[in-house]
Amino acid sequence: MPRRRAFLLAGGALAAPGVARAAWPLDRPIEIIVPAPAASAHDAIARLVAQHLPRQIPGARCVATNRPGAGGQIGFEALFHAPADGYTLGMVTATPLHAMAIERRPRYDPEGFTFLANIVDDPGGFWVKANSPWTSLADLQMAARGAPGEIGIGTTGIGSDDHLLVLGFESAAEITLLHVPYASTGPIQRDLLVGTLAVGAFNASEALPLLRGRRIRGLAQAGPERWPAAGTLPTFREGGFDVTGGAARGIAAPPGLPAEITLQFELALKDMLADPGFLQEAEAQMLPLRPLVGLPYRRRMAADHAALQALWQRRPWRD
Repeated sequence: MPRRRAFLLAGGALAAPGVARAAWPLDRPIEIIVPAPAASAHDAIARLVAQHLPRQIPGARCVATNRPGAGGQIGFEALFHAPADGYTLGMVTATPLHAMAIERRPRYDPEGFTFLANIVDDPGGFWVKANSPWTSLADLQMAARGAPGEIGIGTTGIGSDDHLLVLGFESAAEITLLHVPYASTGPIQRDLLVGTLAVGAFNASEALPLLRGRRIRGLAQAGPERWPAAGTLPTFREGGFDVTGGAARGIAAPPGLPAEITLQFELALKDMLADPGFLQEAEAQMLPLRPLVGLPYRRRMAADHAALQALWQRRPWRD
């Protein structure tokens, strides 16, 4: 049985200064805001957390609530402005959360959230049709040098983690590709398979079904190391290009969450991420786990924000 933890209950009430003394958690569940539609990658992770986190907090209940819109901005803003009372958590993704705040003025401060734990780090990748003549990033680089700005590469939109990966590769390879923004991954994969798109840039977990069915080929994935689920697919760095990128999806709370409650959530999330039942289901869903709890996660988010700010100074991606 997993080790269970109390949630700072004092006579049935939250024991934290300035927090409402309503009984917790029996009066209402912990809401996990999902800044994306149902059946999305965010949604799958949030519902897995909602199922397994209560096992580490006696009596707790969790519900996932979808707040899609504006590429995640609606959900991020809802989380940022929720009461910091332990009843509201939310899914956040490193690159979109920070990119939005750099390119426009959302109603949140990306450095103000209470970052609790990273769950998944889904590496980006470049994918081609199975019969493509290109088998490596070097092949793509050579082809692009012969046809600058003509080879189409699809992403999930301007400022997405896929788009920023493309920009990073263009800089490292000293080439120019033709950026083709899409609203979601599905249409990218469709056009890739029918041959109207030369290259697709999307996350490795989204590529796995087609990759295992041998309908597409990976040129490289952009994680810091190889993801075993993708077989022998090399990293960008192994291909000679010092580029990383992907979607780091984690759990955060509103700004100002009391330290005592923050600690309890961190301990519960740490136990959840090591629980065999959680790990088994995550593997079945092909989730590329990268657990980072507490300070390491906060440092990871700060580094991502700083890197994107530096990139914006060199090459604004929305001009």
